[in-house]
Amino acid sequence: MHPHYNKEKMGTTQPIRSKTDVKKFTDYYAVAKPNARNYCLIVLGLHTALRIGDILELRWQDVYQFAQKRYVKHLFLREKKTKKASVIALSHHVTEALETLRRQKDPQPADYIFSGAAGAAKPLCRSQAYRIVKEAARETLGETHISCHSLRKTFGYHAWKQGISPALLMDVYNHSSFVITRRYLGIDQDDRDLLFQKLDF
Repeated sequence: MHPHYNKEKMGTTQPIRSKTDVKKFTDYYAVAKPNARNYCLIVLGLHTALRIGDILELRWQDVYQFAQKRYVKHLFLREKKTKKASVIALSHHVTEALETLRRQKDPQPADYIFSGAAGAAKPLCRSQAYRIVKEAARETLGETHISCHSLRKTFGYHAWKQGISPALLMDVYNHSSFVITRRYLGIDQDDRDLLFQKLDF
C-alpha cells in the first residue's frame, strides 16, 4: 500500500495528500490509459469540488457557448444534495480538458458531457464513475480509500495547504464550522499523525 495512505487514516474516503500523487493519479487517463472522457471527469472533480452526482448531470450547454464558440467563465448550478446555488469559476485546467473531449465528441448543446455507451442523451451512472476513479487510484497509487468523493476532498485539502481562508472553505462545503471542515478534509488526522511521529522521549 502507498505510504501516504494507511488503515490508521480512517477506513473512509480520503483526499490525495501528496501533490506528486495527485499528478500521477490525474495523468493515468492522459498518459497510461488515454481516455479523454475519464480524464476530464477527474480534472473537473479535482478543480471544482462538485459532488459526482452534480458533475454527471452537466450538459455541454452548461459550460460552452456554442454560438460564441467559447467556454463560460463561471458554471452556475444548483447542487442536488443541498439545493444550494453554486457559482464556480472554470480554471484553464478544466477548459483544456473539456476542449480535448469536445473536439473528440463534437457534441450537441443538450448532450451530457459524461455519457456512456448508451449515447449522449444519457449520463454515466455513478457506479461507472466510481469504477473510473477507483481504477486510476489502484493503478497509480495502489490505493483503496480513494473514490469519487476523494476528488472533492482533495480540492479542499490542497486549498487549505496553500493558505486559502478557512471561512471560504467552509462556504464551499456548506459546513457550519471549520472543525467539521478539518475533519472532512482529513486535516485533524494529519495533526494527530504528526504528534505521534514527532514525540521524542
